Amino acid sequence: MTEESNQIEYWSMHPAEEIGHLVESFWMLTNKSGKPLAVTVLPDGRIDASFSFGDRQGIVLLGLESGPSRAEIPPDFTLFSISFRPLAATYLFKDFLPILPDSATVLPAGFFGVPLDGFQDIEQFCAKLTENIAGMVKKSIDARKKKLFDLIYATHGSISVGELSEKTFWTSRQINRYFRDTIGISLKNYCNIIRFRASFQHIREGRLFPDENYADQSHFIREIKKYAGVVPKELARNKNDRFIQFSTLPPA
Repeated sequence: MTEESNQIEYWSMHPAEEIGHLVESFWMLTNKSGKPLAVTVLPDGRIDASFSFGDRQGIVLLGLESGPSRAEIPPDFTLFSISFRPLAATYLFKDFLPILPDSATVLPAGFFGVPLDGFQDIEQFCAKLTENIAGMVKKSIDARKKKLFDLIYATHGSISVGELSEKTFWTSRQINRYFRDTIGISLKNYCNIIRFRASFQHIREGRLFPDENYADQSHFIREIKKYAGVVPKELARNKNDRFIQFSTLPPA
């Protein structure tokens, strides 16, 4: 998928099936404006590993966003990133747990087994990292944890802790401990973020009312403002593509 505005060019690729339970997407973003570009980063339920090259060489592991945050993309700057599902935390980043919300951790240069001398395009980036990530998983994925996330995504976060507990045969206490020990938030808070993200498509279409199991209009507006910093109408306007994920992300 490619998204383009007058200032930002964005490409993304879906992962191969073999790592789809761990990786949501590979993506590449370029600031073409010739000047620093201010953006607002929104919570989206993902853990990102971002690769920078040239003078800004390095890999940074970014925890979930808990609310809107401002960032500046330098001029003529390209960023390659992998967006991981939280399930990946235990299997790929166990030495860095918990990956706390709003945190940034510099990973060793060779963490993913690729030289930091740049990539030519998103296809090359995706192909090389897919092979390496598959090789990094040393044990089979816990079917209970996989089912837990499958249910959360299938319902866009609109599922109770009790129902998840019943369907995964995992106590609510155990589930919440797992979430806090891996990504630093409760299951309920994570589900709220996924529900917020799922509302993007509705808001893009001008449907400024709750479609994702919000209690009422007031609750909907309050939750959108909590995670976006603005009311639904302003988020829908998205002047200058300021809300970067709103412009590019499909529902979770």
